[in-house]
Amino acid sequence: MAGETDLAKLLATMSPVLFPQTYVYCTVAYRDAARYQALEPLATYREDEGLTLVVTRAAADGAGLGYGPLLRRITLNVHSALEAVGLTAAVSAALTREGISANVIAAYYHDHIFVPEADAERALDALRALTVA
Repeated sequence: MAGETDLAKLLATMSPVLFPQTYVYCTVAYRDAARYQALEPLATYREDEGLTLVVTRAAADGAGLGYGPLLRRITLNVHSALEAVGLTAAVSAALTREGISANVIAAYYHDHIFVPEADAERALDALRALTVA
């Protein structure tokens, strides 16, 4: 099934959903990656400096991992094509207007935005406003 590429349709139907879990970004040595698979990371990314894990705060705390800011995940429930143009920019612009930082992970079917926990509800409101703009 092909994803949507039309920006107007993407924005009108993105149906953002805020998840209750608190997520964090951690980094571990790549050679230790197998040891951390039991944490069931939501996402991983291999960088030269190490393996980034996106895990729940509870998982990071349980493993004794250090982490940065506390984040909440908002998923855009529209099947966006990986080659779609403008969705990330529109989402980023809406959050920028509200002074909210965002870390976006594009997966095969959906885009996922991680925002500071304290700003999560405002971020959700800003994204919902895009669907009626």
